[in-house]
Amino acid sequence: MAKPDARTLALAAGWKALFLCSGIFVAGLDEATVAATDLQGGYPELQPHLAALPATIDRAQLQVRVAFDPLLPPRIAVRTDHGCTQLPIGMSQAAVGERPVITPSTGASPLKAAELAAADARPWPLGDAEALVPHPAAAALARVSDSAFDGGFGQGGVTSAVVIVKDGKIVAERYRPGFDLHTPQRTWSVAKSLTSALLGRAQALALVDMSRPPLEDRPDPDARKAITIEQYLRMQSGLWTNGRGNRTDALYFGGATVRETAATAPMEAAPGSRFNYANNDTLMAALALDDLRLLEKRMAASIAALPTPSTMTTRGFAFDELLEPAGMTRTTIERDWQGNAILSSQVWMTARDLARLALLHLNDGQVPDGKGGMRRLLPEAWVKSATTPLGPQPEGKIRYGRAIWLMGFGDGLPAGSYGFLGNRGQIAIVVPSERLVVVRRGFDPAGVAFDHAAFTAQVIAALRH
Repeated sequence: MAKPDARTLALAAGWKALFLCSGIFVAGLDEATVAATDLQGGYPELQPHLAALPATIDRAQLQVRVAFDPLLPPRIAVRTDHGCTQLPIGMSQAAVGERPVITPSTGASPLKAAELAAADARPWPLGDAEALVPHPAAAALARVSDSAFDGGFGQGGVTSAVVIVKDGKIVAERYRPGFDLHTPQRTWSVAKSLTSALLGRAQALALVDMSRPPLEDRPDPDARKAITIEQYLRMQSGLWTNGRGNRTDALYFGGATVRETAATAPMEAAPGSRFNYANNDTLMAALALDDLRLLEKRMAASIAALPTPSTMTTRGFAFDELLEPAGMTRTTIERDWQGNAILSSQVWMTARDLARLALLHLNDGQVPDGKGGMRRLLPEAWVKSATTPLGPQPEGKIRYGRAIWLMGFGDGLPAGSYGFLGNRGQIAIVVPSERLVVVRRGFDPAGVAFDHAAFTAQVIAALRH
């Protein structure tokens, strides 16, 4: 193996530091489990170097440090209020400063233990009670699920979880050893669909306008100021990317920030004139939520300034307005070191929370209110619009909506099916005509593509058996 260049080693060290930090301090896994999952099957140019890079896990400081160059500080990932944050290449431990004291726990929810237990005790889908129900097709569903774990639907695939929801109830569920209903994994690009839902919630509260740009502070001559949130969510910005899929290694593993990467991409086509799947487009759309982050800070400051003690808290717009109301209490949105949410990929979510996100859409943007009724989180007609292909589209038997993949165009799935898809086999398929949600999580190595359409089709066949 040729000697790697300095940047490759720095990125490999960043991958290792971040996944160890999130796996241990967010997901509650042990080092061996992280090494066998997230540290295997990664990008081919980084994977060969991971094992040889020495890692120091500092449980007192809630840090992971990975050495990669004798002349530079180690790469550092540190547990913060928002999962784990990666520091830039060259930033030393002394620059980390004071960090909040956080007790690591499986799920790493911002809720206190008693609050989390109470949330779990609620009926499904807000909690975990009464979630799994017997189904006449249980044996057939188990065979389909077992096939996913045994290498079916993609030779070499590594399945970690399967959750199948029919008519609002879980009818089949299985996990890889070491994982359970409360173990989150990185969503990869499934986070894009969460971004869409968050913006939908913000629009329902009249906090954003999809026809406006996410950044209002660009100078007027900058043509990028005309790109709307809607165009970003639909991958129609017209901005340049470094190839299909827009690898964003500098942000994901180099410790760069959203604003110094995504926000600096130059325009190369008219907005709305083409489809180009790009991490940067989602990251730009998510910047529309940045004003809400500033609002959170002002709320927190106001609470702290009250003359009498108060039990009021603000856990952030995403948690208070979407995640907790939908029952997604073990979902963590990680940020760059300047506080910008990395909502194109860097979210940790359990398989059940992913099923809850899918159910939110299946139920037209509504969730149970805990009183026998339904509470609307997303605007009326939001889901219909988000699952309708508008403007330029990708090639092949798939379409794209508002950060949601649209199916049923000759792929063997019923018309109107759609899904949230992410790297390494993160999948949630919604089949409205069947009142069905199919979730599969994985650690698929590079080059392996789990056949989500075939898997979902077999689930449908098993339910009809």
